[in-house]
Amino acid sequence: MAPDLLEAIRRHAAEDYPREACGLVLERAGRLEYQRCRNTASDPGEEFRIDPHDYAAAEDLGDIVAVVHSHPDASSLPSPRDLAMCEATALPWHILSWPEGDLRTIQPKGATPLLGRPFVHGLWDCWQVCADWYQREWGLTFPHYAREDGWWEDAQGPSLYEQAYAKAGFVAVDSPQRGDMLVMAIGRTAHPNHAGIYLGSDPRLPDEPWTPTGAGPFLLHHLYGRPSEVIVFGGPWLDRTRLVLRHRDAVAGD
Repeated sequence: MAPDLLEAIRRHAAEDYPREACGLVLERAGRLEYQRCRNTASDPGEEFRIDPHDYAAAEDLGDIVAVVHSHPDASSLPSPRDLAMCEATALPWHILSWPEGDLRTIQPKGATPLLGRPFVHGLWDCWQVCADWYQREWGLTFPHYAREDGWWEDAQGPSLYEQAYAKAGFVAVDSPQRGDMLVMAIGRTAHPNHAGIYLGSDPRLPDEPWTPTGAGPFLLHHLYGRPSEVIVFGGPWLDRTRLVLRHRDAVAGD
């Protein structure tokens, strides 16, 4: 990184400390420059959210080529959310520890493994591992569904899986086949709050060699607070199942 660019980032981190500073690297007229942005996160000492107006203004000035933020009183190691957002934005992320001053850059890989990804609600969670499986296995693409952490605990709030599945192209069926999405109620919840892909007796995953344990049937899922995994489906998981959903493209191909 050019010294003047790094100095601008360090100066911003120092001025915003102990809040996380955030900004964007722009390419304008063949040069790279740093554009400061406001951090609108509810807890700016622990996370950042770039003000959408600042992001739009930066887009008007030039091409956005990287995202920048600081880690106050912490190392430059990326958090699971940093890794997930780097993939979501498809841009390099520069992370500056402050006041230590170490700069680290992470690059999007383009395809997050289905297995072993850390849990980040709204980015890498049970719905996203299902959506990614459908994209890689069947070429289906879904829009981003905004979801607040803990939505399932509000009995007066929307039941997201139950209300959204038909519009997303799914129909409810009685018994599962490979590729169906199973929706479950996990823990003390007002609404069904967990989903996974039923793999049946065929636990193969695209580009992810692994050795299954047990005879199946198998389920790909991502439980809250745990890495994504494949488990043997049955017993308490079957008891928690509330919906068996089949995408209309699979129905049409039957």
